[in-house]
Parts: sequence; C-alpha cells; structure tokens
Amino acid sequence: MAIQLFDSLSRETRELRASHADGVFRFYNCGPTVYAPAHIGNFRTFVVNDVLRRLLELEFGADKVKHVRNLTDVDDKTIRRAREEGRPLADVTKQWTDKFHADCAALNCLAPHVEPTATGHIHEQVDMIDVLMKKGNAYRAADGSVYFKVSSFDHYGALSRVKERELQVGSALSGKSQAADADEKEDVSDFALWKAHKPDDGDNAWDSPWGRGRPGWHIECSAMSKKHLGETIDLHTGGVDLLFPHHENEIAQSECCNGQQFAKHWYHSEHLLVDGKKMSKSLGNLYTLDELVAMGFSPMALRYSLLMGHPRKQLNFTLDSLHAAESALKTLRSVRASLPAAGGNASVYAPVVAALHDDLNTPGALGALFTAINTTQPADINAALFDRAMFALGLDLTAPTAPKAEVPAAIAALAAKRWAAKQAKDFAAADALRKELTAAGWSMLDSKTDYKLEPLKK
Repeated sequence: MAIQLFDSLSRETRELRASHADGVFRFYNCGPTVYAPAHIGNFRTFVVNDVLRRLLELEFGADKVKHVRNLTDVDDKTIRRAREEGRPLADVTKQWTDKFHADCAALNCLAPHVEPTATGHIHEQVDMIDVLMKKGNAYRAADGSVYFKVSSFDHYGALSRVKERELQVGSALSGKSQAADADEKEDVSDFALWKAHKPDDGDNAWDSPWGRGRPGWHIECSAMSKKHLGETIDLHTGGVDLLFPHHENEIAQSECCNGQQFAKHWYHSEHLLVDGKKMSKSLGNLYTLDELVAMGFSPMALRYSLLMGHPRKQLNFTLDSLHAAESALKTLRSVRASLPAAGGNASVYAPVVAALHDDLNTPGALGALFTAINTTQPADINAALFDRAMFALGLDLTAPTAPKAEVPAAIAALAAKRWAAKQAKDFAAADALRKELTAAGWSMLDSKTDYKLEPLKK
C-alpha cells in the first residue's frame, strides 16, 4: 500500500514516489530560526514531519530516504537578538540550536541526515543569486540590495493561489519586511535575495558581487536544498504559515535558476490552537516544552497529544489533552509489558500504518492502535509488530514518565475546601477560594467527580 499524501500545489491526494534513478526519496522540511526556544506550535510541524520521515523509511527503506532540515541562523530576528544581548551572532544561534536539538531528542524526533545552516552556505546562495541576475530574474537596487522580479516568473502564486491585487504595501500578504523595502523595489511583490549591509547588522555581513551584505530569508532553502538534494526534490514540507510567501518564493527562485521543477510534492501542516485561541505571548498561552515539563507532563505526552488531530486540520491543544495522553501512554506501557517475548500472530502494526498511509491520518492511527489492543488478547499480539507500530508513531514507551507535582499541604487543604463549597453549591465561596489558589500559583481543574491541581505556568 503506497503512501498517499495531500499535495498543496495540485490540491489532490497523490502517491509519494522517489523520482530519481537511484531510488532515494529526497525530502526537505524548513527548520527553525534559532533565536529563541521553539514553542509547541512549532513542534507540531516537526513531530508531524518526523512521523512522515519514519513512514518513508518503513516504505522505501532507511537507506533510501534522505532528509534535510535547515537552520536559519542569520536574519532580522537572530541579528536583533544578538544586538540586544551584546553577544556574537554565532553564540546566540548556537545556544538556541542546542536547545532545539535537546527538545527534538526529548520528543523522540529523528535527526535529519543533513542540517545545513544559512551562514554555512553563503557561497551557494550568492551563486544562485548571480544566476538569477544573469537570467534577468533579479535586479540590483540603488542601495546594493538584490531583489527577485516576481513578474519574470509566470507561475508565481500557483502554490498559494495568491492574487496580484492582494500584494499591497503593508498588507498581511506582503508582510512588514516587504513594506519596509518598498522604496527600493521596482514592484511591491518583489522580494529580497540579498540585503545590503546596514549599521544595525553589525559584523554580520559577507562579500558579494553587489557589495557586503547578507542573504534574504527565502534564498537559503533553495540553495541548501539544491546542494544537498539536487535541483528537483520529491517532497517539501513545512507549516501552513510558510506556504506564502516563503514556499512560493522558493519555487520562483529555484525554477528560474535551475530551469526545472523544484519539488514534486508539497505538504503543509495546520496551526495549533491553545484552548481554542491562537497562540500568543500577550494571551499567555504560548507554551514551550520546558514549561510543560515543569508543570508535570512528559515530553512523550506532548508528542502523543500533537498526533491526536489530523495534521491538515487545526488542533486545539489543552492541558486536559495532555492528561489524556499520559493515560493513553500508561495503557500502552502496560500492554507492552504483558506481551509474550515470542509468538503472537495478531498485528497492531497493519491498521496503524494503513491509517498513516492514508494522508498521514495520525488520529486514525491512534484510534486503530487502541481498537486493535482492546479487541485482542495480549498473548495473541506480536511484540515485534507492536514495536514497529510504536516506531511509526515515534512513541518511546521507555522514555521517562511525567513526574508528579508535589502539592503543599496548605494548597491541598484549600482545594479540598473549595471542592466542598462547590458541591454545596456555594459558588461565591468556591470562586473566592479559586482566586486564593490562583494567587498561590495553582490551578484547579474540575471534572464531574473529582479535581486536579496543577502549578500555574510561569
């Protein structure tokens, strides 16, 4: 059964195939900008890509998949952070690269085969820009910056279906950086390939035929993908927020430079909501892995909860979903411990992988897994195939479980008092006691028959 995956470009579900003669499936996904810790919305995309990577290895063979994920270590955000902290850019980006790697390991994400950096591929980016200049797809502005001429690529907008009339200065589609550069560009839709050096950039500049400066954000992925995977790749993935303008621009500059199709298949995962709202610092609902671990949840519970919704649909993340994930993992650990060391003909792997082959249906895979184990005696389940299903989902049942948050006696007594008030329908007293708990740094989550105490996010 071949892997069928929705293609963002054609708007059709299509089979994933290796298009090169060597049979190696070439897979690129956009990595993080390393200037701060990645949040759980970022990790939804990375976990989804990890399941896809595992599925590809199961389908084609581990030696027939080449996965590249970049690190953006020079752009406006990284330079601004380095300037604010008074540290070299390389020190800042190394700190957050190391943190990203640690979080990925905790979430059991396989490392990419190649993880190139933007600063490590300046030469390749300059070479691509030079070709685009010579072909007439790019031009040098008065300040020394170089821009891609969107009007030179007839197929611009095919991926995102963006309309030319929507590309207005300062619009949500054009972006703030586009608006800021508007005076230098021939057309508002054009985008930067090379940014001329400015005082705020400090020492973060490189030589080029157009003067010292640094690459624009979009060109790095085209250059690094070309170097490590070739001019045409089999699959390009990322979050839906990258569909426009980033991926649209990648297509334009790559196909104009190389003269052939850039990616055979495109796949985008949807946004993560928190308690029904978009994540933001102002709402206080932007979680990192460390913050959830400090609240008593395990990294594996986060991974499980991020797989509970279909990747192409918005997923509403709640702390209750983490509790459900911890419970599900406990069941899976118990089942695994009861499986015979040898024997057992029943496969929980087949229904799991069948769901994943069907447009990466992760909730369907989890549902199929529990249906299988709930309808089959442990003695009949094949342990090797059970482990294979865990590999496909990336669920490490040997990973540390969630530590129990110690509840101070005074807090426990306050919570019990509030619960008694609620049961007595003295809601005014219950509300007042909840406020006391909140002021003390604790959250009380009620169910129909019980309640749970959790330390508030700091």
